Amino acid sequence: MPRKLVIVESPTKARKIAGYLGKDYEVEASVGHIRDLPQPSELPAEMKKGPFGKFAVDVTNGFEPYYEVYADKKAKVRELKKALKEADELFLATDEDREGEAIAWHLIQELKPKVPVRRMVFHEITREAILRALESTRELDTDLVDAQETRRILDRLYGYEVSPVLWRKVRQGLSAGRVQSVATRLVVERERERMAFVAASYWDVTGSFAPTSGEDAGTLFTARLTGVAGERVASGRDFDDKGRLKVRTGVVHLDEATANAVVAGLDGAGFSVRSLETKPYTRKPAAPFTTSTLQQEASRKLRMNARATMRTAQSLYENGYITYMRTDSPALSSEAIDAARRQAAELYGTEYVPGAPRLYQSKSAGAQEAHEAIRPAGDSFRTPAQVAGELTGDQFRLYELIWKRTVASQMADAKGSTASVRLAAALSGAAGDLAGRDAVFSASGTVITFRGFLAAYEEGSDTEDAPEAATTGKDARLPRMAEGDALDARDLSADGHSTTPPARFTEASLVKALEELGIGRPSTYAATISTIQDRGYVRTAGQALIPTWLAFAVTRLLEDHFGSLVDYRFTAAMEADLDEIAAGERERVAWLTEFYFGGSADAPAAGSGTAGGLKNLVENLGEIDPVAINSVEIGDGLRVRVGRYGPYLEDLSAPVAEGENPPRASVPDDLAPDELTVEKARELLAAGGDDGRSLGADPATGHEIIAKAGRYGPYVTEVLPEPVLAEGLSAAARKKALAAQPKPRTASLFKDMDLATVTLDDALKLLSLPRVVGVDPESGTEITAQNGRYGPYLKKGTDSRTLASEAMLLTVTLDEALKIYAEPKRGRGARGAAQPPLRELGDDPTSGKPIVVKDGRFGPYVTDGETNRTLPRDVTPESITPERAIELLAEKRAAGPAKRRTTARKPAAPRKKAAAK
Repeated sequence: MPRKLVIVESPTKARKIAGYLGKDYEVEASVGHIRDLPQPSELPAEMKKGPFGKFAVDVTNGFEPYYEVYADKKAKVRELKKALKEADELFLATDEDREGEAIAWHLIQELKPKVPVRRMVFHEITREAILRALESTRELDTDLVDAQETRRILDRLYGYEVSPVLWRKVRQGLSAGRVQSVATRLVVERERERMAFVAASYWDVTGSFAPTSGEDAGTLFTARLTGVAGERVASGRDFDDKGRLKVRTGVVHLDEATANAVVAGLDGAGFSVRSLETKPYTRKPAAPFTTSTLQQEASRKLRMNARATMRTAQSLYENGYITYMRTDSPALSSEAIDAARRQAAELYGTEYVPGAPRLYQSKSAGAQEAHEAIRPAGDSFRTPAQVAGELTGDQFRLYELIWKRTVASQMADAKGSTASVRLAAALSGAAGDLAGRDAVFSASGTVITFRGFLAAYEEGSDTEDAPEAATTGKDARLPRMAEGDALDARDLSADGHSTTPPARFTEASLVKALEELGIGRPSTYAATISTIQDRGYVRTAGQALIPTWLAFAVTRLLEDHFGSLVDYRFTAAMEADLDEIAAGERERVAWLTEFYFGGSADAPAAGSGTAGGLKNLVENLGEIDPVAINSVEIGDGLRVRVGRYGPYLEDLSAPVAEGENPPRASVPDDLAPDELTVEKARELLAAGGDDGRSLGADPATGHEIIAKAGRYGPYVTEVLPEPVLAEGLSAAARKKALAAQPKPRTASLFKDMDLATVTLDDALKLLSLPRVVGVDPESGTEITAQNGRYGPYLKKGTDSRTLASEAMLLTVTLDEALKIYAEPKRGRGARGAAQPPLRELGDDPTSGKPIVVKDGRFGPYVTDGETNRTLPRDVTPESITPERAIELLAEKRAAGPAKRRTTARKPAAPRKKAAAK
């Protein structure tokens, strides 16, 4: 019988597709990419000194890449080759995007099939979609392969040329990248805006009002003061980032005194309606999800980061619940439009479905990919209730979000009316200079008369003051009023406010900014955000992304010496060029040549932004002052330096002797850059500078005790007098004499102690450690209480026991210590005690269990609690990504349990006969 081999990327995808195909088909998984550019250090010895030695790419010969099968994929490639020998046809069913096309191409290059090869593509894993794909196969798209290969080579050239500059001038182990460096710059620039921000204070007046007659008499509503004496009252949006009014005429800036004068002048005043305006309100549904909008909305509504969103969406796609999750297009197929309209009519009524289908198009200039929007799979959608028992928590929540958005996109507009009212009264003499002038208050409210698509779904917002916020949940209704109606005023109050700095980026808003700028591809945003976090450029606090001081140094160097490479328009232009290569409109080798070697002086390279290209840019950097690059001025002679062991403060305004360093103090890791004001810097220098804070003298020795901030945290130490050495000693003798001098006692502060408030008494107690608790009456061994690397503990000879808290170091008695030793030994030193994971990588889509990296007997390994996989040599606990971990576990499951090795016993040698006597 004819046998057909189908190769996909994922074992989950393989199992699902195999269920739809007959016994004539064998479905195998490549488990992601099978090969890539190796590290230059891993090239064969004969190639290291040749043209491939620097990048694993021969830049002098058409940018020819040298690919190598991953060490942990060689067995998989052998399995695929074996399966191919028994097949009559090969179907490559990898994803229909650049990366999927490249995987298919690499499989062809490595497997070298001698049977017909067909490219099989589909956007959802359903029986109908798979069978349709079998009937409409195509040839491999070499333009897509060229675009992906160009992207890979471009990233290798960019990273390998620029990253070493960072190693030399900032810190070892750093990296630069085409998208990651620009994303880091966005976060840093926002923090710079916050650091330069000057808050403005302003006041306003609010009150409760109610009609005195009519059907709604006595119904209260809230209004805010918007005008005084014919001028508009300034609100927060009227101030710039320097705390100044943007417009100085026609706007009154209320201070506390004026606001209170207005309240006093309106005491007992007669208010009336000056104007009332009603307008129809219409709101359209949002378009179906693209990769970018799904990441944004999942962050806002589900508090899922981009990495978790894409991992969960991948599992939903591979198990046949949604269409392909990497797409720039919000368009729906005709089958999906019919399914959404049909389901909306069934669930909400025919009046909730417009007469004509809604059609959506991408607003992004760089949008590409042939997929439709992310939607529930199939020609008829399963409701969340129908799949609830089949999905895990995150899977269900994300599916429900996708289902709601898709159905709502084909529903009718929400309709209602918006009413705006202006009410006013004349100020009395209590208002001082404003007496006799009008005070105008305003209020508005939206009443939804037909919810339309809001019955199914409402899009979230990144800002708290979104214009549509009033439509969420309850209607904001104003009582019925008419122009000239009298109003009763109550609870008038003056309130002070301060303007706030620009909000930090969240993952959602950073994804939105990258897409709007045309930088990178939405399918890579999750990996980009993970990279800048893993590299130590960005940390998170709640939903906010906060740049580290290290990110400031890296961004400064790139801006000053690689300006074009982190320019937003230039980076977007590179992305457009890659799209042209994918469309077959530009030639790959020519573009890479321009990017790396540059164009002519008359026609600068489109890919490089300079006539010289990347190579020339790196070779002609000139002098780079590492001190300037790694310094951020705070003001008042203070600056932050990014050092080898972390950021620290320097006070350049303090007088110092020649050859000495200025006063220094470490910067706490949890202190955001915009929180490091001049005042805070002075406080840190006073509390934990190089000289420390004097706590007083030890009564027993007379030595001064100081508190300082150090590399490993705050600590206290004693200051010993300068040693007196004999004159005329050689350098070696002097060094030996100094080494023989007593060392100062030092102790770390307890976790509940504060460097700024620690007292002399606290310090003396800390310096008394280790403390002798007593002597074990049975063994006669001394028991001591000590503070160690892993926390407080008791020590008796070689036997150690953990203490419950640091405070017990000073209070534990001998009887308590003996009771602890009488119990069975537990804790870190116990055999088999569980060690904390080195990293957590989210949930595995197959098992649904958390994936962690652990340190094992044979080295670090990744596990979901059921399947363990030792990390390959080229993967470290710090560098492994969740996607790579999922691949490794999937491959281990596919391989099955390891066969037990048995060593065959050699037959015993025949015994020699004794020689005849």
